[in-house]
Amino acid sequence: MSHPELADFLEVAGDFQLGSLDTERPNPLTKDLSELSRENLPSAVDLLKEVDRRALRLSATKMSDLVPLAEEIRKTIDGGGKVFLCGCGATGRLSISLEIYARRGLLRGATEKNVIGFMAGGDAALIRSIERFEDRPDYGERQLSELGFGGNDLLIASTEGGETPFVIGCAEMAARQSRRSPFFLYCNPDEVLARSAERSRRVLENPSIQKINLSVGPMALSGSTRMQASTVLMAAIGFSMMCSDEPDKIRQKFDAWRDWAVEQCDWSFLSDFIEAESNLYREGGFVLYEPGDFDIAVLTDTTERSPTFTLTPFERVGESEPPSRCFLHISEACSAYEAWRKILDREPRPLDWGDLRHLTGSEALTRFDFSDAGMEQREARLNGARQEVFRIGKDRNGRVVWSFQNLHRELEGTENVDELQINLLVKMLLNTHSTLIMGRLGRYEGNLMSYVSANNFKLIDRAIRYVRLLMERDCGGAPSYEDTAHQLLVERSKLQPDEPIVLKTVASLREKMTGSD
Repeated sequence: MSHPELADFLEVAGDFQLGSLDTERPNPLTKDLSELSRENLPSAVDLLKEVDRRALRLSATKMSDLVPLAEEIRKTIDGGGKVFLCGCGATGRLSISLEIYARRGLLRGATEKNVIGFMAGGDAALIRSIERFEDRPDYGERQLSELGFGGNDLLIASTEGGETPFVIGCAEMAARQSRRSPFFLYCNPDEVLARSAERSRRVLENPSIQKINLSVGPMALSGSTRMQASTVLMAAIGFSMMCSDEPDKIRQKFDAWRDWAVEQCDWSFLSDFIEAESNLYREGGFVLYEPGDFDIAVLTDTTERSPTFTLTPFERVGESEPPSRCFLHISEACSAYEAWRKILDREPRPLDWGDLRHLTGSEALTRFDFSDAGMEQREARLNGARQEVFRIGKDRNGRVVWSFQNLHRELEGTENVDELQINLLVKMLLNTHSTLIMGRLGRYEGNLMSYVSANNFKLIDRAIRYVRLLMERDCGGAPSYEDTAHQLLVERSKLQPDEPIVLKTVASLREKMTGSD
């Protein structure tokens, strides 16, 4: 008997079978990443740095494509319009991050009223993905409309894959409503993207939408677009803002930053921190991140660990959820609301949408309490379990400092670096750090996310592909797409917390193939 959800999934599966996209394909350079993370950590750090280096090198060749974007940003701000930045998941978080950096000096003339970053699900989605939003273009239109998008405004829409329905809905609405053509930034080749999704082809063929292709090849961890794709998208939009007064200097400034971040900066210190944090988790301990000057960057990385590796998400006030492996503390914040106010550097913007309010509304946001009071509740949840503090901030000379247990590292050459450039570096360092911790904890196989959270159509397809790849590798063949989908949905319906859906499905299919007990 077929699983009751199978027919519904297969009816739309053709729109979400994205395995041919660069952002979804396994990277041959990192095929042994999980083994390397456990057996040769310094080499694993060097390998992930090399993937970043190659992605940034490819991006550099496309910096001239950003000149029209930089020019339009300046025209919009000077002309009294508003700049909107939107995305979903990782690109949503980078959109909100760039809004914050814009007001902190990245973009001349930026204010809370004229630069607005938002993501699918509103600010509450910063901390937990809201499943219903990514697949709904009409939700994108509604959010953009409610934020006050008008005829003199500019939308900068970013989607790593180039196929996210929510982001496409925003771009198409902006093309209809504003005299300023929206910009659509993505990381897959046009010809492959057009073949993979009709909605993407519609955008590519729309002359009212300006496209900027930033393809950089496969991610270091298959499908993990929180890594290279979101880095190059953040850099592209960020340098366009930075150079809005001098667009012809984008390439020069980008190249100088790239040379500094991946050629001059020493990343080798990460090995000791990765080993220490992963050892603490193995021993049953917990981590409390004190993000100092890097609150939004640390929040982004720690939040994205949960859906990428199916970890226990950050716990909420008033619920009997188990404590997450790591948590966040915003010091000198007296309430949950004040902590969010500090992270966002503005008033929070939740979505109070009727029957979705429990997921997206004000209360949904403030139930994640990173304030001083929230730390007391965190301690109570831990019930005496060991928790160590991980600090990332700046010293009195402006240098970036990492401290954890007996480890302390000052990053030379990071003093007096502007907000965007230092945060881009910290993002890459954190991505490398958390990805290799997860490798040491067995949360992926080779470079395939065996613990992927299959909670929307795109991620169900991704999990199916990973199951079939592992079956082909280990068994010399794989069941059909439909049979794999059926078994994966069966396993998902009975999956327990902290179980890998990909490996559970592989085990069940292997048992059926061999007829073993």
